[in-house]
Amino acid sequence: MAARTVFIAGAGTEIGKTYVTAALTRRLRAQGRPVRTVKPLASGVPPLGDPGFAESDTARLLDAQDIPLGAEDVEACSPWRFSAPLSPDQAAVLEGRSLDLLDLVGWCRAQIACTPGTLLIEGVGGLMSPVTEGATGLDWLRALDVPALLVSGSYLGAISHTLTACETLRRYDVPLLAIAVSESEGAPAPASTVAASIARHAGAAVFCLRRGEACPEALADLI
Repeated sequence: MAARTVFIAGAGTEIGKTYVTAALTRRLRAQGRPVRTVKPLASGVPPLGDPGFAESDTARLLDAQDIPLGAEDVEACSPWRFSAPLSPDQAAVLEGRSLDLLDLVGWCRAQIACTPGTLLIEGVGGLMSPVTEGATGLDWLRALDVPALLVSGSYLGAISHTLTACETLRRYDVPLLAIAVSESEGAPAPASTVAASIARHAGAAVFCLRRGEACPEALADLI
């Protein structure tokens, strides 16, 4: 039986997608629900033997699943890893590598087919960030044909960025399960204020995650 799959997309980059994804993973596991979390494509990832790897998105997601940082498990979580903190298409060029959308989508579909329970797939960058030379994160999401959880920050400008991403998802008939507002460091307004403003316009459930707080139970219940 194919997994219940949710794609965690971002309204921008460096806004807390991995924080939200890890928190959601922990909440689902605490509810006793089988969940697997992957980030197939990741940039800015040091080699596994580098001390900095423990701070990478891949390492944080494995930690949320209580999976040790072994080479096999790292590969199973993030098969495409690039060291440069750039969009994957640019990082691939720097490393003399290539990435094809069909391969990325094919890998994800294989995980959907063989994973019991729930599968969380974290995207990379923002919704419209390039993932290959000719494809964006939106193209990747549309090809998988699964619902999205949209993650936003609470920084100045986050409301517009989030609502623009919502309209883009609607334009392409991508089901939007909910929006998670992750607290941005140094933001001029409380994250709850930003979330309330987004909720007035988004037409979807909106949840607020402050740094250090667990994932809201009600958000996990939607997955």
